[in-house]
Amino acid sequence: MTAPLASAPALETFLTIGGMALATYSSRAAGLALMSRITVTGRMERFMKAIPGAILASIVAPSALTAGPADAIATGITAAIAWKFGNLPIAMIAGVGSALALRALLA
Repeated sequence: MTAPLASAPALETFLTIGGMALATYSSRAAGLALMSRITVTGRMERFMKAIPGAILASIVAPSALTAGPADAIATGITAAIAWKFGNLPIAMIAGVGSALALRALLA
């Protein structure tokens, strides 16, 4: 049996990165091509503006709400401050601060 080529992992890595770049470019180009043919109404615009927040919530919520009561409460505080003030840095600072304080209090 012969030893595997030393360049095989490098080639596999290069092909993986190239494939991922092609998939990313293709999905973005397809989105641009599709949106150039669609008339964007007010309802569609509101829907598209809500997508980033919905994706972020779907990523953050499961881990934040299952980590423990301190983190769940801190997540609520962060969301409330972000909604009230519309300022992400302030919401992040409040969230981290409340998480630290609640972890110390509830531990």
